[in-house]
Amino acid sequence: MPISVETCVARHIGDRKEQQDRVALFAHPTRRGTMMAVLADGMGGHSGGAMAAEQVMLKARQNFEAFAPRHETPEHLLDGVINEAHTVIRLTRFTSEQDPHSTVVVFMLFDGQAYWAHCGDSRLYHFRDGKPLARSSDHSLVGELQRKGRLDEAAALNHPQRNVLLSCLGSDRLPQISHGCTVSLAGGDSFLICSDGLWAYFSDQELADALHSRKAREAAQFLIDEARVRAEGYGDNISLAIINFVEVPAVAAVASS
Repeated sequence: MPISVETCVARHIGDRKEQQDRVALFAHPTRRGTMMAVLADGMGGHSGGAMAAEQVMLKARQNFEAFAPRHETPEHLLDGVINEAHTVIRLTRFTSEQDPHSTVVVFMLFDGQAYWAHCGDSRLYHFRDGKPLARSSDHSLVGELQRKGRLDEAAALNHPQRNVLLSCLGSDRLPQISHGCTVSLAGGDSFLICSDGLWAYFSDQELADALHSRKAREAAQFLIDEARVRAEGYGDNISLAIINFVEVPAVAAVASS
């Protein structure tokens, strides 16, 4: 059965004075069926967070539009986006009085497969038919404690140091980059990319249910509204991108062709 791709991006300033998150979806200018989603969370507590997130967006678009599969793999492209954005952000520190930092998640759909890479604590989730399949691991102190079995999910959400990152763009150290991919996409697959201003208020299954029971735009609105309620007036910036793979009935596919 043919599959269509349904997408949505959304942001909310939360209860902050400035929106430092950035999120975007790009279609490749010449390669049909090739797209990129990128999200950057400018670091709260560091001046210039919005500037850092903008640099991530610019570098992602530039590198994606220059993507040449004969000469580079999707993984190399994603690495290049993150490493080059890190370098640009670092250089910005020398040309301004600001100290920009950012997290990043980059997702790419190419040749019927999905690839992603991230640095920091912004996340990518992969759901299938309303069930969680995969989730990126946070490059944070709390994430490291969880990986070592010293902290469970419930304790992690309320840990006083849950915002302490071990890696991000713009720091003195090279960014830690983690990769993921899936080689068999099907109708019912959904991907959610989001900043901690969203995921901090939901379990994995709650997020899966929201995407499974609603169209992308409706799911985005529901999640933002619910996060705002649960934040109780203390919410961070929110940003998210949703990519849904939807089976198209044969009759509808013929009618739209």
